Amino acid sequence: MSTGLIIALIVIVAVVAIAAAVLTLRARGPRHGANLKRRFGPEYDRALTRHDGDTEAAERELAQRVELHGDLRARPLETAERERYEAGWTAAQERFVDSPREAVAEADRLLADLAAARGYPDGGQYEEQLAALSVHHAHHVDGYRRVHRVAQARVNGGHEGGAGTEEMREAMVEARALFDELMRPSRHDGGDHRGEPEGHRTGTSGHGRPHTPSLLHRRQAKES
Repeated sequence: MSTGLIIALIVIVAVVAIAAAVLTLRARGPRHGANLKRRFGPEYDRALTRHDGDTEAAERELAQRVELHGDLRARPLETAERERYEAGWTAAQERFVDSPREAVAEADRLLADLAAARGYPDGGQYEEQLAALSVHHAHHVDGYRRVHRVAQARVNGGHEGGAGTEEMREAMVEARALFDELMRPSRHDGGDHRGEPEGHRTGTSGHGRPHTPSLLHRRQAKES
């Protein structure tokens, strides 16, 4: 076999190997992105917006969240803890009628404490706690983000970014969905929700009973 033919064969093999590698990467990329998009739902879109449409950067951030927090297993709540958190949330909802900003701040504190009690990062590490929650409760975590924004603006003497009573009411309703998810026993502490989509699990309270419509739905809040 001539030297020229050998070189030609080497070049052909190299080209084929490169083409195969490119096709493999292309095949893996969309599936990886599709998995992240399915897992994170609205959080995927928020990450994409935060990275100015840079899909690679957004998916890298979300993949890192999964790597850091994907193995987290929620710690069971004691009966007394459940009752305390339920009572706290009920009080916050009732307070909303007359003092919506204070009620939202209380909801923010309750969610931070409840998440920490269930084994998520401490509420003092808000960004890390939010990232961990987004891995396991992606469809409801924005409620926490919204009430936290209002609460922080209040603490810093701002005007809640122009948030009115209706916006705060919506934030409280969304936050309640996350509260219910965190109160619900997982399959690791007695409950078993395998195969049950997260978005379909908010119709009951943490004790497995359908919860009654909140005061936020039944009563008209007043501007504070």
